[in-house]
Amino acid sequence: QVQLVESGGGLVQPGGSLRLSCTFSGVAVSTYAVGWFRQAPGKEREFLAALSWTGGNPDYADSVKGRFTIDRVANTVQLQMNSLKPEDTGIYYCASGPRKMVVAGTPSSWGQGTQVTVSS
Repeated sequence: QVQLVESGGGLVQPGGSLRLSCTFSGVAVSTYAVGWFRQAPGKEREFLAALSWTGGNPDYADSVKGRFTIDRVANTVQLQMNSLKPEDTGIYYCASGPRKMVVAGTPSSWGQGTQVTVSS
């Protein structure tokens, strides 16, 4: 059974940085990817970034390219977020599944989410 647990959310000022972590277990690391999504207030959940275990470059949404970085340390996938803007506010979810499904927004499993608020 796949389990994904997010941590690291909080309140940060515009221009600041935050690092989210997703600790996973039960993921078929040989074939899967782990990604991050965001759901802003009143908006649909959107794909942000994904990292595949089979290699290749990470995938990023245009809205976060150059500001967000996804990487992996052991069984934790982290999302480093820099130059944060008020529009980055939302609930951030970790998810896993085949890479194409994660990037398309239809992963197999979801975490419970962690709140990020960017405000002065």
